[in-house]
Formats: sequence, C-alpha cells, structure tokens
Amino acid sequence: ALPGREDLADLIPDTSLFSDNQEDSPIDVFFIHPTTYSGDRGHRHWNGSTDDQRLNKKTDEGSIKYQGSIFNGVGKVYAPRYRQAHIHSYFTKDTTSAGKAFELAYKDIAKAFQYYLEHYNQGRPIILAGHSQGAQHGFTLLREFFEGTKLLDQLVAAYIVGMPIPRCGLNTIPICQDELDIQCFCSWRTLKTGYTTQKTPQGPDYGITNPLNWSTLDTYAPDSLNLGGVLRKFEGGVLPGVTDAQIRNGVLWAAKPEFKGSIFLTFKNYHIADFNLYYSNVRLNAQQRAEQFLKEKAQN
Repeated sequence: ALPGREDLADLIPDTSLFSDNQEDSPIDVFFIHPTTYSGDRGHRHWNGSTDDQRLNKKTDEGSIKYQGSIFNGVGKVYAPRYRQAHIHSYFTKDTTSAGKAFELAYKDIAKAFQYYLEHYNQGRPIILAGHSQGAQHGFTLLREFFEGTKLLDQLVAAYIVGMPIPRCGLNTIPICQDELDIQCFCSWRTLKTGYTTQKTPQGPDYGITNPLNWSTLDTYAPDSLNLGGVLRKFEGGVLPGVTDAQIRNGVLWAAKPEFKGSIFLTFKNYHIADFNLYYSNVRLNAQQRAEQFLKEKAQN
C-alpha cells in the first residue's frame, strides 16, 4: 500500500462514521502484514516470493483490506511486500532453517523501512503497526530503528498485535498504559474467555493492552465499549458490541463473538481476528494518540 495510489488500504466499511483521511493527514503509518504464505499450492519454500501474484492477492484482499485499512483514518498508509517466512517456520523442529527464514523476512522489512524513511517520511510522525509475523518484525524494527535514536521523537505509538511481546523488552519504549499515551506500544493476543493452551505463551511478563479501555489492568471491558468489529463481510459495515475484552495472565480473553452465523464458530483461539474484533476502537485510538502527539509536540 502507498498513499496516492489506489489500493485496498484505502477502503472503509460501509458506515458514515469513517472516511479515508490519508491525503491530508500529517501522520504516517507503516503497516507490516501477517503471514499469508501458509501452504497453498506452490508454497513449498521457506520464504514467499514478492512476485507471487496469487500470494499478493491473498495478502491484499485479507490483511491490507481488513487490517491495514484501520489506519487510513489517521495517516498515510505504507505497507511493504516482503519475503515472509512460511507459517511452518513457527512449528517446525528445524529451528535453524526457520530462523534463517525469519531473518530474511526481517531483512526485507528493514530495507523497506529504510527506503520509506529516505524517500517518503520527511520527518513526519510515525505509527507502526503489524499483526502476527508483522508484529514480530515490528518489535525488531522498534528495537533497531527507534530505541536510543532520534527517530523515537517521531514515534506516535506502535500497535504490534498477535505475538507474545515482552512487557519490558524495550528499554525506552514502554507498553501503553492508557488511551492517550504516546511513544509506547500496544499488544494483545485474543483467546476465548476461559481458554488456556500451552501453544500460546502466557504470564505476566508479556505486554498486554486491552483494546476496549486501553488499560494494562485486568479490569473487565464489556461489549458495550466495542464500537464495532469487522468480520468476513467488510462492505457490510462494522458490528458494534461484537465481543468484550479482559486481560488474563498475559493474554486477552474475549467472549464468543456475536454475529450472524457465529453459532458455527467452534475454535477458541481468535488470533486471526485480533485487529478485526476491535476494528473501530483501534481506528479511533490511533486518531486520539496522533492528536495527543501533535498537541504535545506543539507545546514543546
């Protein structure tokens, strides 16, 4: 995705509440998509090719449309293609090859981000966002490009969602504590209320922010605070009150989402919908943090 070029990050759900504000925004958003290289026909290598048109279509019509579009209300959306690691890299016993796959993927992200800084940014404030593998690379990007550098002054906030992010994994970039904190990161991993699994690392060492009240406390946030999620029918608008949220032991618990056909929803790990379930709240919060950032910078 690039501002000024028509792409699926420009879309908004059918609602009068939203508009694509990229053209006039003073904020940039660098968005890193999650794993879409997941075993479809021809996906036999450790890393996906950026020339794979079927893979690119899958990425664009999935993550860019349903996740990247969250941020067109706050800033100009930049989303690079990269040689993403195969989803098998997370589960294989061949950790050496998997490690190399992730290194190659991050190398592409870092190169794209450096290009963005040199050719597009021009000193503008930055929101960093990513989901799953995108959050993994986003965390590394924060550590290597923002920690202890002047670029930290341009960071509005980071939304690195869907991966176990250490609460204290960054020395100068803390976890966001409320809805207006800036130069901090937000992260959550969503499971059905009451569900525990060894496949999902849990515990107090992981940074978790509740996307309905933007607190790191375990205060329950009812579904009445959910301004609207976006599920399979993007064009159908948002679904207010689709689920609630509560932090529990380093993960986010959410009630089974309520929508037409949800009776058939049987899985308990809501990872794929970490952003989607809270689409409107994240969209609004990104705008609030950007406004706070600009306000504080104007006062300094």
